[in-house]
Amino acid sequence: MMILEICANSFQSALNAQQAGAHRIELCSELSVGGITPSFGLLKKVIDTLSIPVHVLIRPRSGDFCFSEDEFEIIKNDIKLCKELGFAGIVSGVLNTDNTIDLKRVNELIELTKPLTFTFHRAFDHVPNPFEALNSLIDLGVDRVLTSGQKATAQAGIELLIQLNIQANQKIVILPGSGINTENAPLFKESGFQEIHTSASKSIKSSIENDAYFGTAVQTESDVNTIKSILKAIE
Repeated sequence: MMILEICANSFQSALNAQQAGAHRIELCSELSVGGITPSFGLLKKVIDTLSIPVHVLIRPRSGDFCFSEDEFEIIKNDIKLCKELGFAGIVSGVLNTDNTIDLKRVNELIELTKPLTFTFHRAFDHVPNPFEALNSLIDLGVDRVLTSGQKATAQAGIELLIQLNIQANQKIVILPGSGINTENAPLFKESGFQEIHTSASKSIKSSIENDAYFGTAVQTESDVNTIKSILKAIE
């Protein structure tokens, strides 16, 4: 069975994912900037309400993945909080200024995360040598890598994703994500992947449009029907 992970950017998105039959959720906020750490209120509401496994994105801000000592402390405190609340996994990552993986800090996060699972997020799509980086993550004991194959969409990056999956050799899960939908989801199952990641979202009308203070407000939500159709496509 292929696992469908839904990237949920709100409580409603998370609830929709569970109701539609998704197998797992990655919880975050602000998908428009690639996702940041959800608030305590959102974390508490999700863990108190949902029954399917939830992994939490821990990223203190948007932008690059090189973090100051203060930001790194924030990351560690958020991981501790998620452990206390009872989540199933952590999704995070740290890079050096040359975009190689900061092995020392990532190892520290993995140790802090245990016994929860640790997913290295799409910072992986910025590393200069993905094959070397994957070996390093395997050596560190990372459970999975969320990646688009270093392209704008996972479908465009399918060639690298397949190569990485062969290299992974069951030692780590390659989790393709970005632009996966009902039409292309079967491609990833046929190509030998165990899991896929998508927001399966739709735009919903906002009460604020072209506001002078907030700009154009685009609100998205994971869609029950889209999730159901993807699940059907990968049966």
